[in-house]
Amino acid sequence: MAIRQLVTAEELERLGTLDQDYELVRGELVPVSPPGPIQGHLAIRIGGALDAFVRPRQLGTVYVETGYILARAPDTVRGPDVSFLSRERAAALGRRGFVPHAPDLAVEIRSPDQTLAELTAKLQEYLDAGARLAWLVDPPSQTVRVHEPQRAPRVLAIGDVLDGGEVLPGFGLPVAELFAE
Repeated sequence: MAIRQLVTAEELERLGTLDQDYELVRGELVPVSPPGPIQGHLAIRIGGALDAFVRPRQLGTVYVETGYILARAPDTVRGPDVSFLSRERAAALGRRGFVPHAPDLAVEIRSPDQTLAELTAKLQEYLDAGARLAWLVDPPSQTVRVHEPQRAPRVLAIGDVLDGGEVLPGFGLPVAELFAE
């Protein structure tokens, strides 16, 4: 009988020199693929819109593909495509290591090899770990699913405006603009 060795967040960080990127799910390494052109374009569009809103107001920091420790013993480290941390939470970070808690906002952009069910479960991990808002961007359907703690998810489509809710009051991005060529 083989004994599986679980990996910690600190061990994952030391693996950063490998040719493959990983997330850590309940102590087990899970390979992740780099984003494709559609996902990369959507990430920069969302990240840029968030950054243009957040920076002048000094609300916090917008990140792309940054690791967040969502659970310990066994450890889970996820890297949302785009994320936001409030000024207070970002200021408390050290210079090394993964962010020791969930982001305020986590954004996942669906890749062709991902199902909505697995991404919905991933968003729930963010919320369970303390995220206050999570967006699932689905390029094939041109929709955004908005998830908040203790609320049913909302699906936004072309004609709707994606807002920052209580996390980023006043932020708005038309879904049509998000998916415009």
